Amino acid sequence: MERSPADGSSPSLVDQPSTPSDPSDQPPAAHAKPDLGSGNQPASPGAAGEAMALLSSFGRRLLVLVPVYLAGAVGLSVGFVLFGLALYLGWRRVRDEKERSLRAARQLLDDEERLTAKTLYMSHRELPAWVSFPDVEKAEWLNKIVAQVWPFLGQYMEKLLAETVAPAVRGSNTHLQTFTFTRVELGEKPLRIVGVKVHPGRSKEQILLDLNISYVGDVQIDVEVKKYFCKAGVKGMQLHGVLRVILEPLMGDLPIVGAVSMFFIRRPTLDINWTGMTNLLDIPGLSSLSDTMIMDSIAAFLVLPNRLLVPLVPDLHDVAQLRSPLPRGIIRIHLLAARGLGSKDKYVKGLIEGKSDPYALVRVGTQAFCSQVIDEDLNPQWGETYEVMVHEVPGQEIEVEVFDKDPDKDDFLGRMKLDVGKVLQAGVLDDWFPLQGGQGQVHLKLEWLSLLPNAEKLEQVLQWNRGVSSRPEPPSAAILVVYLDRAQDLPLKKANKEPNPMVQLSIQDMTQESKAVYCTNSPVWEEAFRFFLQDPRSQELDVQVKDDSRALTLGALTLPLARLLTAPELTLDQWFQLSSSGSNSRLYMKLVMRILYLDSSEVHFPTVPGTPGAWDLDESPQTGSSVDVPPRPSHTTPESHFGMENVLRIHVLEAQDLIAKDRFLGGLVKGKSDPYVKLKLAGRSFRSRVVREDLNPRWNEVFEVIVTSIPGQELDIEVFDKDLDKDDFLGRCKVSLTAVLNTGFLDEWLALEDVPSGRLHLRLERLTPQPTAAELEEVLQVNSLIQTQKSAELAAALLSVYLERADELPLRKGTKPPSAYATLTVGDTSHKTKTIAQTSAPVWDETASFLIKRPHTESLELQILVSQHSGVEAHSHSHSSSSLSEEPELWGGLPHSTTSAPELRQRLTHGDSALEAPAGPLGQVRLTVWYYSEERKLVSIVHSCRALRQNGREAPDPYVSLLLLPDKNRGTKRKTSQKKRTLNPEFNERLEWELPLDEVLRRKLDVSVKSNSSFMSRERELLGKVQLDLAEIDLSQGAAQWYDLMDDKEKGGS
Repeated sequence: MERSPADGSSPSLVDQPSTPSDPSDQPPAAHAKPDLGSGNQPASPGAAGEAMALLSSFGRRLLVLVPVYLAGAVGLSVGFVLFGLALYLGWRRVRDEKERSLRAARQLLDDEERLTAKTLYMSHRELPAWVSFPDVEKAEWLNKIVAQVWPFLGQYMEKLLAETVAPAVRGSNTHLQTFTFTRVELGEKPLRIVGVKVHPGRSKEQILLDLNISYVGDVQIDVEVKKYFCKAGVKGMQLHGVLRVILEPLMGDLPIVGAVSMFFIRRPTLDINWTGMTNLLDIPGLSSLSDTMIMDSIAAFLVLPNRLLVPLVPDLHDVAQLRSPLPRGIIRIHLLAARGLGSKDKYVKGLIEGKSDPYALVRVGTQAFCSQVIDEDLNPQWGETYEVMVHEVPGQEIEVEVFDKDPDKDDFLGRMKLDVGKVLQAGVLDDWFPLQGGQGQVHLKLEWLSLLPNAEKLEQVLQWNRGVSSRPEPPSAAILVVYLDRAQDLPLKKANKEPNPMVQLSIQDMTQESKAVYCTNSPVWEEAFRFFLQDPRSQELDVQVKDDSRALTLGALTLPLARLLTAPELTLDQWFQLSSSGSNSRLYMKLVMRILYLDSSEVHFPTVPGTPGAWDLDESPQTGSSVDVPPRPSHTTPESHFGMENVLRIHVLEAQDLIAKDRFLGGLVKGKSDPYVKLKLAGRSFRSRVVREDLNPRWNEVFEVIVTSIPGQELDIEVFDKDLDKDDFLGRCKVSLTAVLNTGFLDEWLALEDVPSGRLHLRLERLTPQPTAAELEEVLQVNSLIQTQKSAELAAALLSVYLERADELPLRKGTKPPSAYATLTVGDTSHKTKTIAQTSAPVWDETASFLIKRPHTESLELQILVSQHSGVEAHSHSHSSSSLSEEPELWGGLPHSTTSAPELRQRLTHGDSALEAPAGPLGQVRLTVWYYSEERKLVSIVHSCRALRQNGREAPDPYVSLLLLPDKNRGTKRKTSQKKRTLNPEFNERLEWELPLDEVLRRKLDVSVKSNSSFMSRERELLGKVQLDLAEIDLSQGAAQWYDLMDDKEKGGS
């Protein structure tokens, strides 16, 4: 049956496996005896066609008279002719009855409901109530088999728990060494299968069954820990749910089915009657908690995406794919808005009707998301986006529940459910859906993302995602499925004890953990983990193999995900050598990446300039052709917005009134929190340091990120409490970049959302690039002034690189063109271009931007590389950023330096010229002294010394010591690091004193340049000193200046 492109990869439930040529699909009139003379050609509408039809009819009737003629020719009587005619008519009648019966049976099987109503001359609504056509069938015969097998299943369970589970429990903990099962009875009431529904599989090698199971049993299982005289157990249990059973692959050999997979599509409902010590779990509150914990354990291995696989044949091919198959697709859920919601808030004991504070819960299987709360609004606008993995179509559902947020119990406002098969069929579904159980509608936009096994459309997807405004997380470009199989020869613990290995897998801020396998250095996990990827070109998979205590690391592995982009079908299936481990320690994993592609006629991707098809440089003219090779371009042709980025400098200053999350002594003693801040902007993430035990922390850290002028960008800020296991949430807030990009500056206290209290102090600065190096020294100077000890080195310039094309790259093995890509690297930052397949003149047409911290010393490295399997070596080229033909763009608009710029520029020019400012006889020291009023600190930056005095044969080992006078106990003494054998040392170190400004103005700064006298002596040789009266220095400007060094007896000055 032909399908439209919107039908997806699997048919709808109402599709029938028939073709237009099937006679069962035609109306009864269509099954009349065919015109034998017409053949397969349609009749001509002209006179010739009518004449041929008339001749054909006359010929058939003439053939009927042939037996009569033959009977007369041989002299037979008329009785023989009548007998033969009667025999033929009887045969024809029987034949027609069989055909009608077969045709009616086929039609009844195809559309039983319509034919029944038609036969009874009734409409569908007029059928009796007892007439039904269920797609779920009863299976009483199967229940009879289960009832007969049930006692033997109980014997198997008793043996399994006693011989397998109990030893594993005893070995997991020393306190459970006396654990045992004292009673295991499944009872007399077996599990019942209420109904069976069979789906057409995705392929002909698969059978899908949905079993509605219901178990209300008298099971009794008792356990005992004899060491502590502790008894517990279960007596009676209820379990209801839909269990999907997949029989695959189907084979041509016995037992026909290769394996059986079982899982619950949705969480089943569970109710347990506890006995013994576990009777406490029946207390209200604990009862639901215990059942939820057990359901979480069941979901960990038997609810999608987890499944139980039972192989039926040995050496089954690709068991990993059967145990953890790839998702069918990804659904991007845009929770846009709701309207007409019910009002639940009441005031003055219900006399005054208010509104509601709605929020939404979005669920697909075990994946759940909660939206933000919109206060007092019956028509809320959320504008949030979530991405979920879909494993089974049909079967899984998208469920949205809307609640009214209240201090005690949230009120239910309504829910909607939608089968994911409808999204697969539509591609993009944008509609208002009515809420059941309440009033109002919810607006959803649902997009089905297909999984591509190659990276050809990755650049297109990334470009589309850059223009998509998505919160709370940026849109994903790919998914990664990691199948963790096993490890070998892991190192032993102390005293040669076997470890209990487990694995932590991390990509950026997302970490997932495997189960622990006890007492072995060659564990087998057979687990699958799934990650969403924003940009697989730059992300890495970090694997840590640890002992279950998390204190001992058994091995590590860091894998750049860009490696998968060049692998066949984006898949790596191999052993990986572990670092920081034994020489033979290795890990076996299968990694599968898939690109997320939205294939819909309603969505048009922006055109990608410079695609390989736009340039036909790979076709060289034939030998002897009169067509000349086109000349190389003399300059690049970037887009008009090239080099127009801004830089956002984010100052994370402090927070106040954070909530306390730490608890001690089982929650009896309330502690504080260990807060830190996470920032997300433009696809990048930053994290501050952790401030220990402080509800009013001060970070004073600075982060920088390159931003564009795309509207709708937001800075996402989250505050967490650092814990040993899972960090606690302390609040979030968002800042729109529109105002910052327009005004250039923002300094505000932001209230933290979703928490009772807390606010965060941020300062945002937009730094606009300037195409000149005239103010480079000033920028470097200002950076040194605002640089804090807690932050990374600040950038001074922005380098924008446009990489257009390459030409005449070497061929593979002398004849085949390479598949080339390029990497641009500045310091620790790299940019990788897309791969252009099979051409010696690739066209990339890509841009990259880099933050430059030290323009005089940093360099740009360009490498042109070829796919790993092409056999062509990499070619690289390096530029110093100060010698590039494209001058790095410098930043202007520095708010701290606008008033002092002329004076600072004058001092720098004067200070950098040795001819204008000759050094004294003992040399000079260069200092910046500045008072940071916001932190109430005196700051001194020791830049360097020059022309120091040499008293012996060898140059001194100088350092600088600073002291605030008067100081009797020398508590204000600060000193720099020591430099070896130099008369012109470079320090660039920042020293601080926490003092109020009035106290600073009463002090003098004593600066001494010293050197070690000898290796064995503690004496220090004074090379020169200077004293600065802080009351005479403009501490608000913070300008760097050279000061002449003098003897100890002389007075200081500049």
